[in-house]
Amino acid sequence: MVSAQEVFRFRNLALPVEERVKDLLHHMTLEEKVGQMLSPFGWEMWVKEGANIYPSDKYQQYVEQRQIGMMWGAYRADPWTEKTLETGLNPKLAAETGNELQRYVIENTRLGIPVFLAEEAQHGHMAIGTTVFPTGIGLAATWSPELIEKIGSVISREVRVQGGHIAYGPVLDLVRDPRWSRVEETYGEDPVLTGRLGAAMVRGMGAGKIDSINGVISTLKHFVAYGVPEGGRNGSSAMIGMRDLHTNFLPPFREAVKAGALSVMTAYNSVDGIPCTSNKYLLTDVLRSQWGFKGFVVSDLFSIEGLRSNHYVAETIHDAAKLAVNAGVDVDLGGNAFLRLIDAVNTGELQMSVIDTAVSRVLRLKFEMGLFDNPYVDPSKAMAVVRSPEHINMALEAARKSIILLENKDNILPLSPKKVKNIAVIGPNAHNRYNMLGDYTAPQEDSNVITVLDGITSIVGASKVNYVRGCAIRDTSWDEIDRAVEAAKNADVAIVVVGGSSARDFETSYIDTGAAIVKDGYLSDMDAGEGFDRATLDLLGKQMELLKAVKATGTPVVVVYIQGRPLDMNWASEHANALLTAWYPGQQGGNAIADVIFGKYNPAGRLPVTIPRHVGQIPLYYNSQNPKGHDYVDMSLSPLYSFGYGLSYTKFEYSDVKVVDKGNNHFEVSFIVKNKGKHDGEEVAQLYLRRQFASTVQPMMQLKHFKRLHIQKGKQEKIVFSISPDDLTIVDINYNEVIEPGKFTIMIGSASDNILLSDELVVE
Repeated sequence: MVSAQEVFRFRNLALPVEERVKDLLHHMTLEEKVGQMLSPFGWEMWVKEGANIYPSDKYQQYVEQRQIGMMWGAYRADPWTEKTLETGLNPKLAAETGNELQRYVIENTRLGIPVFLAEEAQHGHMAIGTTVFPTGIGLAATWSPELIEKIGSVISREVRVQGGHIAYGPVLDLVRDPRWSRVEETYGEDPVLTGRLGAAMVRGMGAGKIDSINGVISTLKHFVAYGVPEGGRNGSSAMIGMRDLHTNFLPPFREAVKAGALSVMTAYNSVDGIPCTSNKYLLTDVLRSQWGFKGFVVSDLFSIEGLRSNHYVAETIHDAAKLAVNAGVDVDLGGNAFLRLIDAVNTGELQMSVIDTAVSRVLRLKFEMGLFDNPYVDPSKAMAVVRSPEHINMALEAARKSIILLENKDNILPLSPKKVKNIAVIGPNAHNRYNMLGDYTAPQEDSNVITVLDGITSIVGASKVNYVRGCAIRDTSWDEIDRAVEAAKNADVAIVVVGGSSARDFETSYIDTGAAIVKDGYLSDMDAGEGFDRATLDLLGKQMELLKAVKATGTPVVVVYIQGRPLDMNWASEHANALLTAWYPGQQGGNAIADVIFGKYNPAGRLPVTIPRHVGQIPLYYNSQNPKGHDYVDMSLSPLYSFGYGLSYTKFEYSDVKVVDKGNNHFEVSFIVKNKGKHDGEEVAQLYLRRQFASTVQPMMQLKHFKRLHIQKGKQEKIVFSISPDDLTIVDINYNEVIEPGKFTIMIGSASDNILLSDELVVE
């Protein structure tokens, strides 16, 4: 073996990156090139003995035999990886592990190419001891790109200081079916909201500054239309048309690419009969040729093998690998399919130029990130940076802003800590730490996660609180509803916390991709999270029985849903005195919920997704195309709660809308929002457009602009939105984005079904 310290031109820091890439590529064998296109499981690559970390035998074997260039989830801990608080890595050990893995590959390979460490980081780095934010659907409920960008910077700092380089996230799948198991990871149903928030997360994660200690490569998931599977079944075909694809599902990814995203992950599903992992039109024509994407494409876990075993478009893994790489996939996540590319090149079935192009994309980013020059991190900094007080406060702010007040009858909320003498805190999600966190979360110390019970107790004191779990999320083999009833009878108010869970445990089984398997004979709380698709949106187990029994006591009831998808809220909407949804609010969720209930924070979260009345209404989303549907024989077409909806403890008044034509299809829309209530508060002003007539069928309304702003009681703010040509385009009959002359209706309000101002603009 030639020493990795041998001097090559690519080691010259003064050379441009492109020259360094070209020189390195010139020295690489075919096997070394293909190795850069592999990304095996990172948690299998190290061994922990006490406080010492060593490269595992498997890692040494993979370095020698496969020359791997990337790893996924080296710091990941969860039941699937079988890494626990005891057997996993704290931030300092994680940084040391990353250094050891880098040191081994650099010192024991011919060219000394550093490895990329890719980590899950949708709502916080999926590693022990990190900061856990609300899941994606909760972050979307904030309607605050400014906050999301700050959260992105926190996540990127925590990943990078531990030696990671790539953060898997944000998830930009639009969701139209709440039965799907991964709703919680998304930013909801709307392309504009999703695109704005996704771009903000990418900017926060370090777009344009990956060479700094705070920047990472963000990986957009999942390209594309993964969130609308047939029947709500994870990975099933997306039954959408090409115009719908270009109008709704592609734009959020385009916005994030424009913001600087440098990695994209393919989706498991197919669109119009073409699997996304072998779709050259999407991965090459659209992503690279049309959008100018300069990063690399990574397959979702084993999705290249899935071209054979799931989609049946390839008879062999060999053929599947060729399909994927020719379509534009650069990296094989977790699988072995790309190893077959060596034979494909040697037999002349695949051009070496295809391999060189893919490898260059990966190597270029390694050079730009500075890994060839300084591949190591300082472990002493990791413990100080990760989950710092500043980051915990950010988690609290995010959780507060994600909470949505859906009902507040007779203004029962906020409660007064002084006036309320006895509080019953009830429900399966009132004091379950992992049910607060959602999927893609590592094990956490108990002290790191604040439950609703913890939060309430911290405000009113333990002497005023009586906690009864009442029942489980799914398990019906036991309950303590009678105890819950007694607690409610003796209370001034009952706070009942129900919903669902994505908390993985060591009893649940997992398939190779990490998705959970529903097993007979064992009922964890898990009703959401990857693989847990549902046929019903009802509360499971005995939760509805619990709610009805507590309500029957006559004690006022505040119901809180902690959930990963929109669940049936009909009963609570009608019978609860107050109703909130907190989604999965993260490690500070309990404090945030208590702050809202007791008025320390005035809620202003807004729904990023429609809440249906019944599963039979699905798909139900606000921006469906004309014509407007009619009611069913047995129920209304209208949702229970509409996209953009959310209440406050104060009241806002909208007035004085003005539209100014600035020329060249630019318009300025201004209006006044006044706080007429008794509390300071935040409002989320929303502007929708409706194209009155067009050459192709258009949505009945489409969000174009929004702004979350704080207004003191009695004060008012002028809001100005600038409408650009991008806001006016449609996809015409030839699939071109065009601006057609005609009239648009401007609709301004606090929700998609609460339009308070309207006007018209004319495009000549």
